[in-house]
Amino acid sequence: MISVKNIKKTYTNGDIETHVLKGINLEVKTGEFLAIMGKSGAGKSTLMYQMSILDEPTSGEILIDGVDILSLSIKEKTEFRLNKLGYVFQDYALLPELTAVENIMIPLLMRGLDTDLAKKRAMEALADVGLSHRLNNLPSQLSGGEQQRVSIARAVAQDPIILFADEPTANLDSVSSTHIIDVLREINKRGQTIIMVTHEKEYTHKCNRIIYLEDGLIIREERLRD
Repeated sequence: MISVKNIKKTYTNGDIETHVLKGINLEVKTGEFLAIMGKSGAGKSTLMYQMSILDEPTSGEILIDGVDILSLSIKEKTEFRLNKLGYVFQDYALLPELTAVENIMIPLLMRGLDTDLAKKRAMEALADVGLSHRLNNLPSQLSGGEQQRVSIARAVAQDPIILFADEPTANLDSVSSTHIIDVLREINKRGQTIIMVTHEKEYTHKCNRIIYLEDGLIIREERLRD
């Protein structure tokens, strides 16, 4: 599903260069639940941003489902993200003035679905994460764990080929965090490819594999299940 070859990322500030990724090689299989771990500053989120087309590496090659994403135009990258990829962020990224079901409908409407079909897909996605009873609640009326489940439902409703989750449990208590990982695992069991950045080892036990980053390089990997 993803092939990353010798990815490097350097940030420049005046005469100062910061080498965040120093040559990453990585293969991700279709249907895999992959965790990326490492200390703060190791390059975890930076690597995910390159793979998810939210940023562009300084050099290297990234293939997603056979597509050389770095060769795409800005418009083509935007369309690829919208139609192929799903995102879950640690701050939920929900629009505060919209209900749970409306937050999920927005990207579906952007893809050209009619209102009735978008609402049907949104309601099904909320049911998948156990929030059928929260359809018409605003984000301010939801707990942190519920808001994160809405953001997962929003991503899944788009039927992405890959779901990227950046520290999805960072702002949650242990009970809510465990529930979020359980939800992701259930989605993964249906064949969804998931890449998750986390710094908490206890939330990786349902992944297939963990890669560990240190100082911009993969230093080792751990396979938990096939």
